[in-house]
Amino acid sequence: MSSGGGGGTPPSEDRILGAFVGLAAGDAAGWPAARHRSLRLAPWSRRLYRELDAFAEERQVTTLPVPFALNQPVEPLALGPSDDAEWLAWTATTIHEDRAEAFGRLVERDDLRARISVWSALDNLAAGLGPPASGHDNPHFFDDAAAVRAVAFGAVGMDPVADARVTNSGDGVLGAVAMATAVGALVRGAPMRQAVDAAIGGLPEDSAIGLAARTAVAVAREHGDPFAAVPALDAALLGHVYSYGVAAAETVPIALALADAAMSSVSPSASSSSSSSVSSPVGASGGAFGAAVSAAACLASVADSAPALTGALAGAYAGHAALPEGWRAAARTLTGCCLPEMAGVDLLAVARALASDHGTGSPA
Repeated sequence: MSSGGGGGTPPSEDRILGAFVGLAAGDAAGWPAARHRSLRLAPWSRRLYRELDAFAEERQVTTLPVPFALNQPVEPLALGPSDDAEWLAWTATTIHEDRAEAFGRLVERDDLRARISVWSALDNLAAGLGPPASGHDNPHFFDDAAAVRAVAFGAVGMDPVADARVTNSGDGVLGAVAMATAVGALVRGAPMRQAVDAAIGGLPEDSAIGLAARTAVAVAREHGDPFAAVPALDAALLGHVYSYGVAAAETVPIALALADAAMSSVSPSASSSSSSSVSSPVGASGGAFGAAVSAAACLASVADSAPALTGALAGAYAGHAALPEGWRAAARTLTGCCLPEMAGVDLLAVARALASDHGTGSPA
């Protein structure tokens, strides 16, 4: 299958770019992204935000505050990627290093923002506890931090397990393997359904993430449309008992299910023809990408990462050139809200460098 790189871009490279920019677009589409980016603003602005939120609660006001700049530069609040895209870029630029050593360089830093699993792993590394114990002896071993990073490994056909075990264990590692499996298959030109089935096939049936993934995909396939599947996915997967919206056993299955529902009906020829011209209207695969990411963003409790993971899968299938032009532009530049050194970094350049380093010039 060719996703039509446009401008001479090799097909597999175009899919790698699609995976990276697709993740960043999904990251930007989720409501938490603006809150992450507001961390670039002065702390007092966030204090006012919290005070307004408390005022709304106390006075029974339904007009909820959103992040605001107030006499500060407004650029950090412009639509764009946040935490997931920055950690993906960091992973891509350190992908050939020993993973414990790469994380070890972050141990003494006090300017990072990261998931609890990452902070706990850094504490473990500082105490001399390396992987897999750094990921296993970790209160949030089950989150999807490694699944986000796994997009980089899957894009170039590398095993994500050594990286995942630094910060995660159990479902956290299984989620990373599932994402890498699906992205890897898509980059090589596999149909979406085949890639999703391969990812699910690697998940033990008796694991929480394995059961959830099979349930989610069955629900989405029954409804046949990502937006139509949202209420059923909410009922089947999201318990709303505990506010922890980045559990790999929820976000990865939702991403697989929504990408499958949106993209499986788009034929490879439609994907190829729709992406042949950057200036043409978004074709079938671009529209399906938007449907998948938008549906994931509708699931508010998992909107911190489910849209990003969904975007990575749908983008890897559609290819970068097929994605909506406005989103390609909005998702490209990182702000440094979690990793300050990423401020101003061009995510597309990071993805191109990774693809070039691995010689992705043609479909496998």
